[in-house]
Amino acid sequence: MKFGRDFEVQMIQEWREAYVDYRALKLMLKQILRFRQQLPAFHQHHPPHPPPPAPPSSAPGAGNNHDEAGGGAAVSRGFTRRISLYRAFSGLTNRAKGSPRKRDKHNNHHHFHFFDEEEEQAILISQDETASYTTTFLSSAEEGGELEVMFFRRLDEEFNKVVRFYKQKIEEVMEEADELSRQLNVLIALRIKVENPIADLPEIIGFYSPPVSPEHHSSGVPAVSPMETIQEVEQENSVHGNRNKAFIPAPLEVLDRVKIKIEPETPLTTLKCMISSLKPDQTFSKSELKRAEELMSRAFVEFYQKLRFLKSYCFLNQMAFSKILKKYDKITSRNASKPYLHTVDNSYLGTSEEVSSLMSRVEATFIKHFAHGNHREGMRSLRPKAKREKHRITYILGFLSGCSVSLAIAIIVLVHIRDLTSSEGRHQYMENIFPLYSLFGLVALHLLMYAADVYFWSKCRVNYRFIFGFEQGTELGCREVLLIGSGLAVLMFLGVVSNLDMEMDPRTKSFSVITELVPLALLVILTVILFCPFNVIYRSSRYFFIRCIFHCLLSPLYKVVLPDFFLADQLTSQVQAFRSLLFYICYYGWGDFKRRSNKCYESDVYRKFYIIVAVIPYWFRFAQCIRRLVEEKNKNHGLNAMKYLSTIIAVASRTVFQWRKGTYWLTVAATTSSIATVFNTVWDLVHDWGLMNRNSKNPWLRDKLLVPYKSIYFIAMVVNVMLRLAWMQTVLGIREAPFLHRRALLTVVASLEILRRGIWNFFRLENEHLNNVGKYRAFKNVPLPFHRQELGGGTKNV
Repeated sequence: MKFGRDFEVQMIQEWREAYVDYRALKLMLKQILRFRQQLPAFHQHHPPHPPPPAPPSSAPGAGNNHDEAGGGAAVSRGFTRRISLYRAFSGLTNRAKGSPRKRDKHNNHHHFHFFDEEEEQAILISQDETASYTTTFLSSAEEGGELEVMFFRRLDEEFNKVVRFYKQKIEEVMEEADELSRQLNVLIALRIKVENPIADLPEIIGFYSPPVSPEHHSSGVPAVSPMETIQEVEQENSVHGNRNKAFIPAPLEVLDRVKIKIEPETPLTTLKCMISSLKPDQTFSKSELKRAEELMSRAFVEFYQKLRFLKSYCFLNQMAFSKILKKYDKITSRNASKPYLHTVDNSYLGTSEEVSSLMSRVEATFIKHFAHGNHREGMRSLRPKAKREKHRITYILGFLSGCSVSLAIAIIVLVHIRDLTSSEGRHQYMENIFPLYSLFGLVALHLLMYAADVYFWSKCRVNYRFIFGFEQGTELGCREVLLIGSGLAVLMFLGVVSNLDMEMDPRTKSFSVITELVPLALLVILTVILFCPFNVIYRSSRYFFIRCIFHCLLSPLYKVVLPDFFLADQLTSQVQAFRSLLFYICYYGWGDFKRRSNKCYESDVYRKFYIIVAVIPYWFRFAQCIRRLVEEKNKNHGLNAMKYLSTIIAVASRTVFQWRKGTYWLTVAATTSSIATVFNTVWDLVHDWGLMNRNSKNPWLRDKLLVPYKSIYFIAMVVNVMLRLAWMQTVLGIREAPFLHRRALLTVVASLEILRRGIWNFFRLENEHLNNVGKYRAFKNVPLPFHRQELGGGTKNV
């Protein structure tokens, strides 16, 4: 794989704008190359400079400094992509000897001259008082020199951008490390107070802050890294006369100025926090200690991940500068890479050691205080292994997919051979059995659409794992989702084949009890699998789904996060599935399933619940919007709540119109549905997708697009509008279609809504990803447990 493509894959997508624009620099080099190829006489008057001699094979890193364009053929094919990416790059690790650096001052600028006696100087690099680097190309008078001047100007812009961003992030992590150190001091004091309040203090693990030397005060630089507070000190034991390792504890008095502030995550904890806030004296319990330790552990893991990202960011950009300058030297036959890369190596980007130092200290701290000294366990938490692709998943997926297709064909053949479409029991089957199996079909279709979304998110590099908050290594890829969907389809088709009888037994005047219970047994099996406590069938994903469902059920009482309201949006597209669940209760509870008869649709109670279950998913979203409106004070959440309220009214009026025909209810259903459709469509396109921006670089789209074909967005907008009009079949009174029973028609309409939701999912998450990119947001914000109490009654971080 070429470096440019590998560079795109390895970069942190949320920081994409902060990386070197390698593609733009490469295009500029191609312009220089084309210009030189059009001037063959140029090389006759200006013979190329001989390249510097290659280092001997015994030198460190020899043979690893080839570029993929020119010297790539010389690289051994046995090197893997990862090895080729992380190999040493010339100019940064292999510093040329005999290249002294001279420094002088002129107009408050620092000029750096890099040259050998036998080499012609190509560039002059200077640094102004704002720490910005500027390169002067010394051969600009040559023909085509203006292109090289533009190249170095753009290179300087990218280099200064990278250095500024890296320095800014380093300052942020240093401040965060300082805060984590203070939080950890308080946590140790809390452990002492809760677990062993009468222990001998000199023997308990704690922290101390080394004194600050005068020279550090004068320089404005902290005496030690914030993580230096985690130190073990040796003291002379005057009693025994030997040197024993002891520890200086955190003073317990710090707890008098600290308040444990744990974000309420359940209605019960919310109530407890409200009650505890009224108490004059603060108490510390083991449950609070446990929760504080969990939050601190998560904060350290996220902080360590940020350090790893910064280290990768630094290395990849250094590699990009090395690659692009070697390309420049190859095209122009100059020796500009050595001085420029020497500048990169001596810049803040190349000399900063804060990240490496902090990483080692975080590792030691986490292992000591959160992994009970177990190095393997601690590093497993800090560096979770990436998910490995398993061939058996592909094999099982192919097998189940083939079985589901074969069973579907078998059902079609059986229906044709038995001529079941003209059977007398056809209507009875469609009214009683078909709604039971349609539930599984709608869920399987939704899984298929979600698998397609995951595939295209991965292709477009949408960081859906970070957006949804999946733990590394636990997220389901498109193959795993397809595996679940195909398995569900196989179970459904097997049930249909076993329960495809249309006529009752003439002797008993009823159907077989075993076959009639197949749909209910299938529902029970799937429910058991969903709540299975054993670590089988993607337990972490199942529990994540159950937790989000539970949050939706109690949505006003939980803090709203993206996975919760995203799932609630999915549920709004499964209204027919909710109604099928209601039919299960009525059919097997009060109906005569042995004779395939029921009076559900004639019951007033059933009709009321028929409306309620259709409204419940929209109520989830309405309640979530109200919660966010109260917390965030953003009027957009209020408008979103009004959107779902209009949808609730439209769904209820359309359902009532099915039972009560007449001009009045027709007018109400058509009017409310039209208002809800316009409201929802505009919100989808403008807010959720971020489109319909007339002043954008891409008219009526966004400034940034992940799909290279703009027509895809316009097609998606048109399809979204058309599929949202599927409700018109209810208002227009379309009861049946050619070759389709009315129950089948309802299932088709519900399937169209699921298809629309699948399309919506992709563009909704694309917009969320681009918002994260615009804000360089690549990490989860973990709330810290301790806050310092101020005299005025307020609180702030420790």
